Amino acid sequence: MLLNPKNLDLHYTDEQSRVIMQKIAEFFENKGIKKIKEDDHNRIWYADFLEFVKREKIFSNLLTPPQYGKGTRWDTWRNCAVSEILGFYGLAYWYTWQVTILGLGPIWMSGNEEVKKKTAELLLNGGIFAFGLSEKEHGADLYSSGMTLIPQGNGKYLARGSKYYIGNANEAGLVSVFGKIQGEIKDNYAFFVVDPKHEKYELVQNVCNSQNYVAEFKLNDYPITENEILSKGTEGWDASLNTVNIGKFNLGWASIGICSHAFYEAIHHASNRHLFDKAVTDFVHIKQLLTDAYARLLAMKLFALRASDYMRSASKDDRRYLLYNPIVKMKVTTQGEEVIDLLWDVIAAKGFEKDLYFEMATRDIRALPKLEGTVHVNMALIIKFMRNYFFKHGQFPEVPQKTEAVNDDFLFAQGPAKDLGKIRFRDYRLAYDSVSLSNVRIFKKQIRFLKTILLIGKPNKEQIKDFDFLLNLGELFTLVAYGQLIIESAKINSIEDDVLDQIFDFMVRDFSKFALRLYSKTSSTRVQMLLCRNMIKKPVVKPVRFEQVWKNNVYTLKDAYIF
Repeated sequence: MLLNPKNLDLHYTDEQSRVIMQKIAEFFENKGIKKIKEDDHNRIWYADFLEFVKREKIFSNLLTPPQYGKGTRWDTWRNCAVSEILGFYGLAYWYTWQVTILGLGPIWMSGNEEVKKKTAELLLNGGIFAFGLSEKEHGADLYSSGMTLIPQGNGKYLARGSKYYIGNANEAGLVSVFGKIQGEIKDNYAFFVVDPKHEKYELVQNVCNSQNYVAEFKLNDYPITENEILSKGTEGWDASLNTVNIGKFNLGWASIGICSHAFYEAIHHASNRHLFDKAVTDFVHIKQLLTDAYARLLAMKLFALRASDYMRSASKDDRRYLLYNPIVKMKVTTQGEEVIDLLWDVIAAKGFEKDLYFEMATRDIRALPKLEGTVHVNMALIIKFMRNYFFKHGQFPEVPQKTEAVNDDFLFAQGPAKDLGKIRFRDYRLAYDSVSLSNVRIFKKQIRFLKTILLIGKPNKEQIKDFDFLLNLGELFTLVAYGQLIIESAKINSIEDDVLDQIFDFMVRDFSKFALRLYSKTSSTRVQMLLCRNMIKKPVVKPVRFEQVWKNNVYTLKDAYIF
């Protein structure tokens, strides 16, 4: 299940996708770890990668809807794989791909055919794109956006204001910019495109010390006409949130790629190092660390794969992806941090060495949960789904694995970004009842006590205002949805029962950890504390199962990939 670029077996249904993935891997394998690390340390703009993208028409083939290209499509299944491969080699390369996706979102969602045709041409010629949403003072608080379109009459405007943390804004073919129309009282939002080469576009600085160019830029009365406007009013607002739904999903896949590469380095080092006349991998605590890291990494990928199915199956009548999507952004990325921490305890001081990929991984893995505006942003979104997920189920057919070589049309026609509290879910118990494993059974008991809290120990008015209280409650809910999709994905991907039970070993422990935190809150009531105590469980310890997973799934990876 873990990505190995030297043995790509990505189960693609079409030759074009297989060729694209192989070419991307070959580019980095030929570049080599030494040059990748030199460019990282010296903060070299990745012109060689972008030249490769241009020559092979990588972004054009992957990110152009078929009506604007020849043999092109926007296929989430393979775009996830690209994010994973780019993260595997270096977050900088993933980043330029990621912000291009974000920049394209408002364009492909718009009705502006002229801009769409120009965008397709720019992509064909190797162009990258940027997403001008965040601001220095307001961050991603769209309500407070200071970028302003000032009407001049006859469909003309002057754009005035600045944006901050805008990747690719130094070299983008077009920048999609979010702002407000001056004088409009209600729904005064707008998206429009600007050209960084225009004299009224001021590139102020790169705000980060990295290979990437994460720009602060200003528009100094930049002239805008209706030809440059993508959307207005509620459509402009919806485009911003719907673009985030498409683009920020990739954060989890970058984490999976980073952790996979770091895992190979850690287990290779440990298995080939001897201390006290023993291989490091013979020590019990090292086996535990590596097995836990493997189980968490595999769970990350299983969940993200299944979440991709829900995205590709989505419709106006099935918007369940709006729960699973932020879990990929929040849970998968924070799990990535845990995986790196576990591996770092294995690789120890070697993890600081300048020639290893691991040195980059320890830095870059921290960025991903923060690129969405912190975990709290996603948790606030996730909590909105909790009531219906547990208590108001809908009727849905089982979602199949979605690997078809087709364009994901719905992602650019998601509709209004509202009514999240009305979204229904299939009964999660169908997934949990489909397996009979010792740790899954314990986890189901923990879920029942969580539901009881929501029924008889639900948060009072003061607790609802206490976001830290809700954050821990949300973590518990997130684990339930996380486990559901892991079980569904394990079935699709033929994961052995021993491995799935080992995954739920850490799931039971994590549930207990957050239950203890909720118990320990000063505002917790007696009923809540009692129920939290009942949630704290120990997973079933099966030495035979553990050894089987270690021997057959973990230790076999010791020399599987060496860069």
